Amino acid sequence: MAVAAQTERLSAALPGALSEREFGWSSADFTRIQGLIYQRAGISLHDGKHAMVYSRLSRRLRETGHATFREYLQWLESHDGPEWQEFINALTTNLTSFFREQHHFDVLAQQFRQRPAGPWRVWCSAASTGEEPYSIVITAMESLAPNGKFSLVASDIDSKVLATAQRGVYQPESAKNLSPERLRRFFLRGKAGNSGLIRAKPELVRQIEFISVNLIKDGWPFKEPFDAVFCRNVMIYFDPPTQRKVLERIHRVLKPGGLLYVGHAENFTESRDLFHLQGKTVYERV
Repeated sequence: MAVAAQTERLSAALPGALSEREFGWSSADFTRIQGLIYQRAGISLHDGKHAMVYSRLSRRLRETGHATFREYLQWLESHDGPEWQEFINALTTNLTSFFREQHHFDVLAQQFRQRPAGPWRVWCSAASTGEEPYSIVITAMESLAPNGKFSLVASDIDSKVLATAQRGVYQPESAKNLSPERLRRFFLRGKAGNSGLIRAKPELVRQIEFISVNLIKDGWPFKEPFDAVFCRNVMIYFDPPTQRKVLERIHRVLKPGGLLYVGHAENFTESRDLFHLQGKTVYERV
């Protein structure tokens, strides 16, 4: 009776009644998922994410043919295969747009104009579907001399969004922050079956190296330091110890005086030994 009463209380506490769900869902399932995504990606899921996690991982249960979350998670933990990437892909958030937080690109343009001929190396560490790295390349092409040397590494932990970024094809609503001039100069318009779509021109794509990087894992594949790193709206998903660990690694791959661009809700004043605030959500490497 006590177990039944506990189950009823849990059903009422979780978002939506368990009886209405396709798969059974318990706090134990959620806690286990919290541990796994923290271990694999450093993401701290707070307790208000039950509905989101259930919705996104239910698709993985259907795809893999598992009847319960417990069964799926046991199978996942017993295999070191491609499903781990699908698990991470399902639980990462990829909200982005062209020239999001415009003030960052104004600062970046000023940075480029200090050395118009280059060379410049920039890392976009959360490329998502590509709008951010293409915005960085456009800023470089507008700010540097015609033959200025520039390269960009664009990475993400989510393999699916990274593939979208590399294709560089977008729906018209994605272009709302692009001026008509930029659309003409940097994008191709789709024809026939692709009418309405836009595609980044080859000269943009050629300047970007797309790679998969997990920010919390050792062995970042960089041999030369960067002049600037974009790591925007990523640290908000990490707890303070993980944030510190990632900031130390970014510090190591940035040149002295290099700039770190972060999200509007991120503040690293506790890491003054690594970075000091130079402007609105822009930090300089100490």
